Amino acid sequence: MEKRTLLAVVLSVFVISVYWVIQGVLFPPRQPVSTEQAASVETEAETPPLPNPGAAEPAPATEAAVEKIVTIETPLLKVALTSVGGDMVSYKLKEHRDRDRDDLLEMILSGDAGAHAFAVAFGTMDAAPTRALFHDRRLSDYAVEFYRDFTAPGGGVFRLTKRYEFKPQEYMFELTVILDGGHAVPAFNFSEAAYTLSFGPQIGPAFEKLDQRYEYRNYFTFANGKQKQEKVTDVTRVVSRPAWAAVAGKYFTLIAIPHVNQYDLAFSAKAEPGIPSASRLYLTRPALNGRAEDTYRFYLGPKNQASLGIYNTGANGFNLRDMELIKVANTSGFLGPLETALKWLLGFFYRIVPNYGAAIIFLTVLVKLILFPLTKKGSESTLRMQALSPRIKEIQEKYKDNPQKMNSEMAEFYKKEGYNPVAGCLPMLLQFPIFIAMYNLFNNHFDLRGALFIPGWIPDLSLPESVYNFAPFRVPLLGWTDIRLLPFIYVGSQLLFGKVTQTPDQQGNPQMKMMLYAMPVIFFFILYDVPSGLLLYWIMSNVLSLVQQVTINKYFLARKQTAVTAAEPVIAPKKKKRR
Repeated sequence: MEKRTLLAVVLSVFVISVYWVIQGVLFPPRQPVSTEQAASVETEAETPPLPNPGAAEPAPATEAAVEKIVTIETPLLKVALTSVGGDMVSYKLKEHRDRDRDDLLEMILSGDAGAHAFAVAFGTMDAAPTRALFHDRRLSDYAVEFYRDFTAPGGGVFRLTKRYEFKPQEYMFELTVILDGGHAVPAFNFSEAAYTLSFGPQIGPAFEKLDQRYEYRNYFTFANGKQKQEKVTDVTRVVSRPAWAAVAGKYFTLIAIPHVNQYDLAFSAKAEPGIPSASRLYLTRPALNGRAEDTYRFYLGPKNQASLGIYNTGANGFNLRDMELIKVANTSGFLGPLETALKWLLGFFYRIVPNYGAAIIFLTVLVKLILFPLTKKGSESTLRMQALSPRIKEIQEKYKDNPQKMNSEMAEFYKKEGYNPVAGCLPMLLQFPIFIAMYNLFNNHFDLRGALFIPGWIPDLSLPESVYNFAPFRVPLLGWTDIRLLPFIYVGSQLLFGKVTQTPDQQGNPQMKMMLYAMPVIFFFILYDVPSGLLLYWIMSNVLSLVQQVTINKYFLARKQTAVTAAEPVIAPKKKKRR
């Protein structure tokens, strides 16, 4: 019995010894944190001093923390959020590419200070955003929240929570900001502004400069069923509280939809380090006490009908209706309906032939056919003017010293001949709005972005085409880095069209000759770097106008010959004498 007891004791000691050895190897004890390390962690978790004296300060940290990046992916988006401030540092569109960087398109452009979009600052828009380290909690595959306790200016502790929620098939997400003082005594109180939520410094994609023609930023507000374009130069505060506000580029946009009873809105276009022109948006929450839970919805994505139109119909994850977000993409003013009609026709031709280059050609042909009666009328007026030109010159020469008499005689002459000198200009004036609408359409239509026309030559109708690139060398003064073919074709078609349509009285006029040759050359330099879809339209328009003019000239020439033949006296043949 004693032997068994002794054996059991030995085995127990052996098992316990092996257990402690294994635990020491696989699960070593934590090393004690030195005083220097603890101070470093505490400093890292705190917010830098804020400029306004009433701002909140982080409450004492309950645990050491380091920055953490939380990634959320949907079928459309790849989003990166940081625990520093609970801010968004990256927002990439998975179905669109940045053509300059050959990567997914980044919608948050950062300057030298880095990107911290949807940051919260305690106070007005001039206050510095908080950079405290927040705790994070994953709520679902598409939702996450960040939270942190702060000490209120008047004493007491409150919690700031930022909750992000995304939808699988949408570019809109929801951001909820919660300030909760709980049962703190005294309750937290902000005397001026509770907080400011901001986006910045700039929306994507990346750009060289905002030339306001081929890359721009527009600022819109929408209130009481009307959209208004705001003029923003430096910092502009909007007095009204609109239903939504937007920062819009050529193809992409940020739209803020605050579901807050009271807020102040401001835009900023100030230059910042690393950003020649920023496009910031600020939403400031007025003073409050105790607890506040504010919901904001943000659309950050493409400026097209398919993505924006669902917020009119209710077919979206937020059940929004009649938001009119598509107005950000539509042209306003009296040309808006015309451009919308042309856009619909372009889409119609694309559905028949799924190539936007071919659709542009078909749309140009259709417009030329519709305008043919006006073109014919203008050409008829021009030819009539040529026929009357000798008599007009006689009157001008005869009364050159008496302008009043000359005008009276000219008016009498036009009345007698039944000719209206304005008739030749009117068709051109009627075509001008269509020309402007077509220019806007081919320069801004989202569906042309990345649209292929001819492989190897015109891969993207929203960009200038290129047959040879000699970068990094740039042509002095012009800055060109490519040899392009479409501008040369355009100049050739314009010169040929001018030659065919030149009237006899213009051929001997030095000023008209200068216009004939100089204007196409000037436009060659102006249009060298325009989108290829726009040049394709102009070239096709010139070619079709040339064909129309040749056809009209032949028609009037044949009619003139017929009229001359009909006016000639008919001479009967002589009868042969009978022998």
